[in-house]
Amino acid sequence: MFTLPLGDTARLRPLEPWHAPEFLAHIDRARPHVDPWIPWATFSTDRASATAVLQRYADKQAQDTARIYGIWLDGTLVGGVMFTRFDSASGVCEVGCWLEAAGEGRGLVTRACKALIDWAFAERGMSRVEWWVAAGNTRSVEVARRLGMTRDGVLRKHTEYRGERRDIEVWSVLSEEWPSADCEVEAEVKAELDRLMHAFLGAFTNADGSRPDLDAVREVFIPQATIIANTGGTAGVGAEPVVYDLESFIRPREKMLTDGTLTEFSEWEVAERTEVLGSIAHRSSEYRKSGIRDGERFEGSGRKTVQFVRTPTGWRMSSMAWEDM
Repeated sequence: MFTLPLGDTARLRPLEPWHAPEFLAHIDRARPHVDPWIPWATFSTDRASATAVLQRYADKQAQDTARIYGIWLDGTLVGGVMFTRFDSASGVCEVGCWLEAAGEGRGLVTRACKALIDWAFAERGMSRVEWWVAAGNTRSVEVARRLGMTRDGVLRKHTEYRGERRDIEVWSVLSEEWPSADCEVEAEVKAELDRLMHAFLGAFTNADGSRPDLDAVREVFIPQATIIANTGGTAGVGAEPVVYDLESFIRPREKMLTDGTLTEFSEWEVAERTEVLGSIAHRSSEYRKSGIRDGERFEGSGRKTVQFVRTPTGWRMSSMAWEDM
């Protein structure tokens, strides 16, 4: 039986008939959130009926027409995702979800649905994944949006539930619209490199009552990092670059930012281009800065190049060079 991690303490795995007691206890907790939207939850009121629901999905999985999976958080079943319809002949399937309150706000359903959609497109060659949601179920609609789906339209008064006919919104994503696993990984890496750059620039800020945090510079760089100032070259005079190790770069800047020499200082990126090449990456960046030095207001701009490496503890900066303009 497979288990797919959804975070530090969350897991996705098949939900099978032998889970019926655990499933029933979960549905009892989830009923206030689930019952208004998912009719089949109403059918799980005791162990026999809960077993019947899970057995029905087990039978459909054997026929390759549906599947159901549970989401466990800290060892407790808190929700799940499913293929409510799976038609390999037409290449169309439908994904659904449910969640009790204890699992909300963690992105578990979105990550679990991504895993199902990845499998449907990459492994099974499906062409279209649908998401059917009762109009007014705003949480479910938000999941569809986060998955990058398009709202195709509304089936008016399509479904009757508890004596009321409901409008059903149909959302979908096509295989050619779904990002590949490589694209997903690259996007995650880019977000991490963005975070490192933001942390580096923010470490020097002492504007608006902020306190500089030069320890953040030590955290974003590897200990052997090289930092180079090439500001003399901008004027064309051919000045030698100034090469720092990490501590010789940090110490004078920490002093200026804390002894009153440089106040109301901030530096921010205005443009960047980042290239990821496996376990190394490069970023070209343009920045601006402003502050008060020795009592006089100043503004400036410049360019940086940054090299990154992936280490056993995550991405870090390995070198940086900059010039002021």
